[in-house]
Amino acid sequence: MIVPSPYAARLDAIPLERRTEELAGSTTELWVYGPHDADTTIVLVHGFRGDHHGLEPVVAHLPRYRTIVADLPGFGVSTPLDAGHDIDGYSAWLLELVDRVRGPGRTVVLGHSFGSIIVSAALARGLDVDDIVLVNPIAAPALSGPRGILTRLAVFYYWAPAKMPERMGFAVLKAPIVTRIMSVTMAKTRSRSLRRWIHNQHDLYFGAFSNRRVVLDAFKASISHDVSEYASANTTRTLLIAADRDDITPVEAQHRLTEKIADSRLVVLSGVGHLVHYEMPMQAADAIDEFLRDEPGER
Repeated sequence: MIVPSPYAARLDAIPLERRTEELAGSTTELWVYGPHDADTTIVLVHGFRGDHHGLEPVVAHLPRYRTIVADLPGFGVSTPLDAGHDIDGYSAWLLELVDRVRGPGRTVVLGHSFGSIIVSAALARGLDVDDIVLVNPIAAPALSGPRGILTRLAVFYYWAPAKMPERMGFAVLKAPIVTRIMSVTMAKTRSRSLRRWIHNQHDLYFGAFSNRRVVLDAFKASISHDVSEYASANTTRTLLIAADRDDITPVEAQHRLTEKIADSRLVVLSGVGHLVHYEMPMQAADAIDEFLRDEPGER
């Protein structure tokens, strides 16, 4: 069963082009939204175990920009990388992606959650763009978050299937009950209809990964790194969009991260957690639009 998206009408009104690119050994699927002659291109990088669907609600509220969202290699319908699915592998892939889709005007890269680490690592490796947006950035080690005990349980959950036979381990990683527990934990909205749609999105797409090795390697990367370790190398104008009920990174860590990035602005959304892209995409898009309309140096 597919629950209709509350943002479908907005998204359907935006021109869409499908593209396939060979990047770092991955056959990467791209969804290119918006006018082709837009003066700003935004490349969006989704989080762990998601795919392009997760960031489409944000795209739906940015119709005047050219927005490009890909399935990360090994997730959704993109094939795995030739190299490992670690931060080095994904950041190298992002460097190739941005060079391939860069438009004639301004180029912006947005990363959500695990995507925020990939974007930050790519910056440290020389990613050359005009602006950066990090949504629900992983500002500190995941094990130190407000629900560090849940992260430790997740470590065991991903460790155990690695020790099982391939078919059994793959089935455990795709277990619907685990997906639902995760979804219920992270959703903060009181809207029953919105929660129902969020759970359906996770049911549909959270298990869309190529094989056991991809998801295990990506999980290890997601808890072994955070944005703060790359902050001193980030000299690009950066917007951070955080949430006051985020179970993975506390707001205090987001403030500390903002202080470490030379040219940065922090927007904290209230009443939402790690699913800003699902629960408050309009507010996130408004913050992005305001940020991009500002001239460098304006705060």
